[in-house]
Amino acid sequence: MGETRARGRGGRRRGLGGVTATAALLVAAIGVLAGAVRVAGDDGTGGGRSGTGAVEGSRSGSEPSGPASSARPSRPPPGRPGSGAADRLYRYEGAQVVAWLRAHPDDPRRSLIASRIAARPAAVWFTDPRPWAITARVRAVTSRAGDRVPVLVAYAIPNRDCGGPSRGGASHLAAYARWIERFAAGLGSREVVVILEPDAVALADCLSPGERSRRFAALARAGRVLKRADPAARVYYDGGHSGWHRAERQAAALRRAGAASPAASDGVFTNVSNFHRTATEAAYARRVLAALGGPRGLGAVIDTSRNGNGAPAHGQWCDPAGRRVGRPPTLRTGAARIDAYLWVKLPGESDGCRGRPGTFSPAYAYDLARG
Repeated sequence: MGETRARGRGGRRRGLGGVTATAALLVAAIGVLAGAVRVAGDDGTGGGRSGTGAVEGSRSGSEPSGPASSARPSRPPPGRPGSGAADRLYRYEGAQVVAWLRAHPDDPRRSLIASRIAARPAAVWFTDPRPWAITARVRAVTSRAGDRVPVLVAYAIPNRDCGGPSRGGASHLAAYARWIERFAAGLGSREVVVILEPDAVALADCLSPGERSRRFAALARAGRVLKRADPAARVYYDGGHSGWHRAERQAAALRRAGAASPAASDGVFTNVSNFHRTATEAAYARRVLAALGGPRGLGAVIDTSRNGNGAPAHGQWCDPAGRRVGRPPTLRTGAARIDAYLWVKLPGESDGCRGRPGTFSPAYAYDLARG
């Protein structure tokens, strides 16, 4: 069965379960994407449009600069969101959509984009692999977040995106180890969610067996470094999505990458930059967690940023038409083993077909907001 995966800052590609890595990359390059079963109400309104929200922004253009001065939902285990955390996600004011709104006060699309996208909390991406400034950039976000919970995406693994649209990353794993240490140094001591290297596990078939083993060891170490630096941090590993690998296969790879260890992991994330329905992803995430093993407190977070209408029927992954924003971000889902619905990919940031990968497209943002 064909599987898919469209990625983070640019266009995520998708792998093919049971097909060679070379063939998978070829399929990814031509953008084959499996559709998903449609389930009503993924925008959080029982099938209608999502209403206005009250929290955070994302990233894809310039990363945050350093600060001018130093400056289970029913039974959350230690380090997980408590009952009052649902509305505590941090809205990042440096997001591209916020900059666009400021620069276009008279644009007729402004009100809808502001209320349905910019008003929501979304993740902040860190993609520059140079280690010298990463601590200050992370600290610029965590320090401004105050008592709100920022969602940070660490995205600098070597051979990132397997040479796809979001290619890049650190030059080698030793450089990545330094980068993640300095990333961790900016976390502080408050609650923070870290999305650790989207696609680094699910897309690892592009690597040789030896390279894959070394990458997984680096990811396991990264999780430990992050949680040692900030015991309140919650670190989630790449679970792919429901249209990609079988849950058991993904869990086996995740186990090798450290995702079953409480010293490194709080669970998995799924559907980053993708369009699959929330209910489908939740069921898939639970299967992954069941196969993964580890502590019962491990959970999952789901990217709901663009899944309000589900995945395109014909497998298009690059800024497909007819999509809609999904459920608003929250740390209180009411769903077993689902720790959060997050906007990891900011709606309106291009996959590469409506502007350069990672740039903000107001036309696409408006389409997603309007649904």
